[in-house]
Amino acid sequence: MPVLEQAVLDFCDTELPPCITIADLGCSSGPNTLFAVTQITSLIYERCSQLGQSPPEFSIFLNDLPGNDFNTVFQSFLPAFKEKIRAENGSDFGPCYISGVPGSFYGRLFPSNSLHFVHSGTSLHWLSQVCHNHPTLECFFFFMKSINISTIVC
Repeated sequence: MPVLEQAVLDFCDTELPPCITIADLGCSSGPNTLFAVTQITSLIYERCSQLGQSPPEFSIFLNDLPGNDFNTVFQSFLPAFKEKIRAENGSDFGPCYISGVPGSFYGRLFPSNSLHFVHSGTSLHWLSQVCHNHPTLECFFFFMKSINISTIVC
């Protein structure tokens, strides 16, 4: 089972909050911008349906450098994302609020303990510094849920 899917399913086996927050670091502004978010939200919705639970609301933060074309994301890709997610999951799919968060992940982007999932498909390979201050950083890709992203300081 893929790591992302296992992390989502493990998370769903706990008491879910009414609103799940997801951040995508290095989201870019192309057609794959919302790919990971689509997978995560659909997995959560599907698991809630299996468990007979009401689907949660989703608060999604798309992060990239300030030069990213967030206008393209919100004008071109967001309407298609909302249509696709409703077509695949049904009309009772929970509300989904999406925000752009421009900035570098070398600094703090979010308040402590405010995120349930953090995804980074392509941004971490751009690191010019090695993070030494977090003992479980080696496991970042495999155990994302065990790491409080706000405590990682490079």
